[in-house]
Amino acid sequence: MSSGNGLEGLDKLQKNVERLAGEHRVQLANLLDAEFMSECSSFHSFEELITASGFKVESAEDFAAIPDDEWDTFIRKATSYQSWQEMQRAAAVAYTRKQVFKGL
Repeated sequence: MSSGNGLEGLDKLQKNVERLAGEHRVQLANLLDAEFMSECSSFHSFEELITASGFKVESAEDFAAIPDDEWDTFIRKATSYQSWQEMQRAAAVAYTRKQVFKGL
């Protein structure tokens, strides 16, 4: 057993934080994973949420074409968030937290 076990955890934490430095592009499906979706809604995936919305979404362009006010209304009804913007911010925070503490 290593005597520096606590230091190994700090080293892992530092490496996780360094890996997050700078700008990153993360797909919505990764941000809005099953754990996040289950905590804020009755859905287990972002795909289930989209299907339940009644909007026809077969591409990123279809999703982008949904009127913001209509999507926000759906998000208010279907999740614990008041807007799509709020939900995305919360998902980004949750994702970042998971990445920082990964392996600890």
